[in-house]
Amino acid sequence: MNAFKQMLITTYDFPFLTQPAFVSTVSVLLSAMCMLCVGRREREADKASAASCAEEQLHEVNTGTMERPLEATMMENNTSSCFLMERKTRVKISMKEVMLAKLRKSCSCTPKKLKNFVMDFFPVLQWLPKYQCREYIWGDIMSGLVIGIILVPQAIAYSLLAGLKPIYSLYTSFFANIIYFLMGTSRHVSVGIFSLISLMVGQVVDRELLLAGFDLNDDAPPALGDGSLQNGSQLNTTAFNLTTAGMNAECGKECYAIGIATALTFVAGVYQVLMGIFRLGFVSIYLSESVLDGFATGASLTILTAQVKYLIGIKIPRSQGHGMLVITWINIFRNISQANLCDVITSAICIVVLVTAKELGDRYKHKLKFPLPTELVVIVVATLISHYGKLNEVYASSVSGTIPTGFIPPKVPHFNLMVRVAVDALPLAIVSFVFTVSLSEMCAKKYAYTIRANQEMFAVGFCNIIPSFFHCFATSAALAKTLVKTSTGCQTQVSGVISAMVVLLVLLFLAPLFYSLQKSVLACIIIVSLRGALRKFQDVPARYHTNKLDTIVWVVTMFASALISTEIGLLVGIVFSMLCIIVRTQRPRTALLGQIQDTSFYEDDLEYENLSSVPKVKIFRFEGPLYYANRNYFLKSLYRLTNLDPNLEAARRKKYEKKEKQHLKKGDHTAANGLGTGETTLQLVPKQIDFQALVVDCSSISFLDTTGVNTLKEILKDYNDLNISVLLACCNPSVIDSLKRGGYFGKDSGSMQEMLFYSIHNAVQFAKDQMLPADCSV
Repeated sequence: MNAFKQMLITTYDFPFLTQPAFVSTVSVLLSAMCMLCVGRREREADKASAASCAEEQLHEVNTGTMERPLEATMMENNTSSCFLMERKTRVKISMKEVMLAKLRKSCSCTPKKLKNFVMDFFPVLQWLPKYQCREYIWGDIMSGLVIGIILVPQAIAYSLLAGLKPIYSLYTSFFANIIYFLMGTSRHVSVGIFSLISLMVGQVVDRELLLAGFDLNDDAPPALGDGSLQNGSQLNTTAFNLTTAGMNAECGKECYAIGIATALTFVAGVYQVLMGIFRLGFVSIYLSESVLDGFATGASLTILTAQVKYLIGIKIPRSQGHGMLVITWINIFRNISQANLCDVITSAICIVVLVTAKELGDRYKHKLKFPLPTELVVIVVATLISHYGKLNEVYASSVSGTIPTGFIPPKVPHFNLMVRVAVDALPLAIVSFVFTVSLSEMCAKKYAYTIRANQEMFAVGFCNIIPSFFHCFATSAALAKTLVKTSTGCQTQVSGVISAMVVLLVLLFLAPLFYSLQKSVLACIIIVSLRGALRKFQDVPARYHTNKLDTIVWVVTMFASALISTEIGLLVGIVFSMLCIIVRTQRPRTALLGQIQDTSFYEDDLEYENLSSVPKVKIFRFEGPLYYANRNYFLKSLYRLTNLDPNLEAARRKKYEKKEKQHLKKGDHTAANGLGTGETTLQLVPKQIDFQALVVDCSSISFLDTTGVNTLKEILKDYNDLNISVLLACCNPSVIDSLKRGGYFGKDSGSMQEMLFYSIHNAVQFAKDQMLPADCSV
């Protein structure tokens, strides 16, 4: 008796089996009943118990004795087969009251709140009083000097990308470092001119110059006077009339170019500040790593192409619009015979020297306290050789020209030009912000401190707005200079002030010394700085091995940025990346699961060996959200893997039933297929229906829309018509709520405990318990 009692408890895990009265009853009936029939009766009793439990809970809900709703489900438990999950009460929040409270809080002004606002808006007020001079000063000074030395030649070189004079690049580098020192939250980021940003500015400037009728290939150096660079060549006879504050003023090519650049920069800064105010920094999440890398590589190809004409010293028309890269290379090969031998030799020597120095610096960087100022050495030596060798006069080598000293009086960007470039400023603002925040977060993670992304957006925005009044163009954080800054002992943004002082020294005294600097040398500096982006091509095989779809996104973005335009390429990359996400959710992985032997776990039968199938039970997994776009794929996958389309089977059964009725009316007891009526009934149950229960693993279904709920209701009805139970397992709370609202469990959700399970194994055990009585009756 004890052995039999223990067997029942171990097998069925029902607490009431331990009662002596029940055991006695079972022992008396043992001689008249088989073990399976005993199981049927006890499972029926268990179902009655579960139903009673659910009714009691429903009564408590109706009578108000329960404060929170309960979800009943069948689960394995040592104490009870009816397990109730209690859901927390959702407190309804009035959006109107929340908005009014936030508005009152934001509109109130107290001295403490005003102080906190100023301290948050200017982070320098928080960390500068705590500055540890003895510990930080030497690292900041060394880092600032190195960055300043690197910044000067890069600023002069990147002016070629922006289509502006070198003086404006120096202005930009100076003001950006000062403003970010006051407003930035990153200690290590180097903000200033950036090749990609300069390229985007230059494309807009060139386009507007062409539309205004200026000649882009006029190299005559205009004089710098009262802030407006007048025409110095008869080729540039077009003047643009600017109307500002009711005054008309003729503006030449250089004046108009910097006017376009400052207007573009001002609007981009306004966009960034507005994004900061409305907390729109989430826009940057749509720029994945693959999109950014592809955009940078494609833009690098465009930069490289734009600098080739300076490398070999030919004059070709500056291409604009779509396909600029292809058109430029065609023009280069058409005019290759006009190459300037002096520029070619200079470019070859400079590239060899720069690349060799960079490679050696990378190899022995752990032994060097700071990177070698190779660019500055090359510029100084090249300028001396060009000046004393008279390369411009003797060999017609193109040089930088006059770089004036001092500052031009500030000027308000023209509103009518802002309207023309408002659309172009949006991608510029997004790219500038994304690069800055990405580098800031990288440095913060590496050196264990935090940044405020929203304040970074404000900082970058004002690094564009304020300098636009001082003849500057758009800025961003630069990866190369940031890495140099961190490797030379930078501790705080005091190093940025040191770098700004170096640029100021050049602006006030040293700028005219760069008059004889060849443009081919500047082009070499730009091209060598693209090594990191161009090396991304080497990573394509490894990237493809890691993730094929991300590699396709990278390739599409790269080609679109290079062959169409940088702005269009960025847009194409974002859209294509989002389409890839949609495709992934439209066709997610599907699988039939098998049981891991002697466990309560289930896995994909096609991916793992030695899995055992559950008799008369199919377990279907759908690894994605179920919504309108993948509804058909869900149904097709389910029908294919289970080898049963309930609609076709129902239609086939109706067809045979109709034929059977017709034969019965004629008095013929032989069915249409030549079999007897009983045999026909057996034929109505096809051989491929080898299961009586379908378990849907919902663990990977993150959400359901209305179509998704209706799809589950549809398969529930279709399979139930074929006497096949549909059980849901591992649903998250949001999916359960969607099913409740959609009426999947009925009007009062009374049958929920027989349709919803918190594990696959519970659902499988319940399905077996349901099928066993039918087997006994047979």
